[in-house]
Amino acid sequence: MRLRTDIFVSALLRRVFARGDFAAVEAKGADEAGAIFIRQHFRDGLETLYGPAPQSLFDEETSGERLFEQRLMRAEPDKVREMLERERKFDPDLWIVELEAEDLGDIVPLAGGRENPL
Repeated sequence: MRLRTDIFVSALLRRVFARGDFAAVEAKGADEAGAIFIRQHFRDGLETLYGPAPQSLFDEETSGERLFEQRLMRAEPDKVREMLERERKFDPDLWIVELEAEDLGDIVPLAGGRENPL
């Protein structure tokens, strides 16, 4: 069974704050099953965008988890904003979470078991 989106986001925010970094919800979507997009802000003004991983990347062990993939890496904020606007037209119930952290470590679970490169 998959964790509700609002509970997942709440836990994500707590983990970020516990590390001494900052996080905020930019857009709140459906509480039960809204898709989550994560904007990682860097001090140099660039951003990395994470979105839900495609279902084809899930296996039996990860079928109930939320996994993410990088959609844009260290891109200009305008490009990130444009991509999120396109996604919002497709799915108005999505969540957007902003993180100000140089290193996400294991906070954002990436598909394919890859470690977070940042």
